[in-house]
Amino acid sequence: MPILSESQVRQAAPPDKSYKLYDSGGLYLKVSTSGAKLWRFKYRFGQAVRLLALGKYPDVTLKRAREKRDSARRLIADGIDPAIQKQVQKIALTNSFGEVALEWLENQRRAFAPATFAKAEWTIKDLLIPFIGKRPITELTHLELLNVFRRLEKRGRNETAHRTRQRCGQIFRYAIATGRATRDMTRDLRGALAPVVTKNHPALTDPDEIGQLLLAIDGYQGHPSTEVADARAAHRAIGTAVR
Repeated sequence: MPILSESQVRQAAPPDKSYKLYDSGGLYLKVSTSGAKLWRFKYRFGQAVRLLALGKYPDVTLKRAREKRDSARRLIADGIDPAIQKQVQKIALTNSFGEVALEWLENQRRAFAPATFAKAEWTIKDLLIPFIGKRPITELTHLELLNVFRRLEKRGRNETAHRTRQRCGQIFRYAIATGRATRDMTRDLRGALAPVVTKNHPALTDPDEIGQLLLAIDGYQGHPSTEVADARAAHRAIGTAVR
């Protein structure tokens, strides 16, 4: 079977009736009455004969059409239908980071405690979506994510930056599991964020200060869990002072 040349493709004129110019390996050019020249790849997957659109000439040259055909043939050899693969990629490109993040968040509603859910919601809606929410999740780069985290670091919120990175990782892993991403971009940021520096507060050792603390706790009327926490802190402070 003769193989097409670039000049044949370029000189193909609009006909009264559409026709096909065949290349090789299932690749052909469909020339329509309007003059449109469309690349098609005809292949067999299992028992079915399928057709894959490879683009329009001259946007897709003859050389590029052959490259696309060869890529499709490699997928078939690996047991992957190239038409299905193309649909998956198209769907992935239409899924923004914000859409995937909110879907992940909704799935965690029953699993998270109310306080944890509220914090995750704040992280996604206030710290992430305003900056990268509209970006297709498959096109997001680690540098775009780093810029988001650096904004937090500049405000002295290093711990929040680390927690936001962890949330992003969970969202990316969810996107991978649901076929809308192929890798977790946060992995490329290991070691890129400023470390979280913890500050140890000195224990109370002066009896007068301990007495003032106990009086303040005794006069506090608030949430029971807070009262218990304060009481435990007081016992620790007293224990340190006694040693």
